[in-house]
Amino acid sequence: MTSLSSPTTSAQANVSSLRRTLRAWIPKRWYAHIILSISCLVLGIPLFYSIIVATQNNSDVYSYQFTFGESLRDNWKMAFEMRGLHEYMLNSVIMTVAITVGKTVFSLLAGLAFVYFRFPGKWLVFGFVLITLMMPTEVFIIALFRYINRIGWANTYLALIVPFMASATGAFLFRQHFASIPAELSEAAQLDGANPLQFLLRVLIPISWNTIGALAVVQSIYAWNMYTWPNMIISDPSLDVVQVGLSALRTGDASTQYGPLMLGAVIASLPPVIIFILLQKQFMSGFTLTRDK
Repeated sequence: MTSLSSPTTSAQANVSSLRRTLRAWIPKRWYAHIILSISCLVLGIPLFYSIIVATQNNSDVYSYQFTFGESLRDNWKMAFEMRGLHEYMLNSVIMTVAITVGKTVFSLLAGLAFVYFRFPGKWLVFGFVLITLMMPTEVFIIALFRYINRIGWANTYLALIVPFMASATGAFLFRQHFASIPAELSEAAQLDGANPLQFLLRVLIPISWNTIGALAVVQSIYAWNMYTWPNMIISDPSLDVVQVGLSALRTGDASTQYGPLMLGAVIASLPPVIIFILLQKQFMSGFTLTRDK
């Protein structure tokens, strides 16, 4: 004799099936996903609106239109052909590459010296380096400005590049990284007759690409976004960097031109984003200073 299931049992089975379906479709920490989604939306709205304004003229901007306009070509022409945005970006590229390479090289050498060399006052020098980490550029920028003008470097690439080729952050980072590397590698290199420079090039650098990439990301973004120092030391418009040159896009014949300004701002933000995307893996793992690296 076949037994029939009661309505209560059938309802419970339906509820259990519905719960399993909801668990499959809804993440366990759904509230975290909602908060992160809202945060991304809030952070992305200004960027999205900037892209919209980059395609509009002033009348569209003043009428608060939230749709793409038809003035992208005119804004592009004003930004690049009339205001020379490409020249500003070229100056920023030269400055950023030189500063990033210089800081990386000097940081590698400083880390090598602090870990593998013995010299009087080494810890005193390293302590002085740590102190400079607490000193922002604005603290000594006036003294630096006077000195650069005194030696005749104003309005040159040297004024933009040389004062920022040393990095206390980079020296500290590589010192900590090299200190985490087993000492047996240094001893083996010495037994093989390698000098310190050969040890750096053939042993340390190949196992330090993540740290180098992390430092390159931080320093390149810092150099690309510099505004105060280039604005002070450079008075020749042909040497202006992109952050200073954006002010030339702000004014037109009669009033502020928001379209070219937003277009220039969006384009100027692309190089740091590209650098971070290309070196994302190195950046995320470069600050994990453990003995297993």
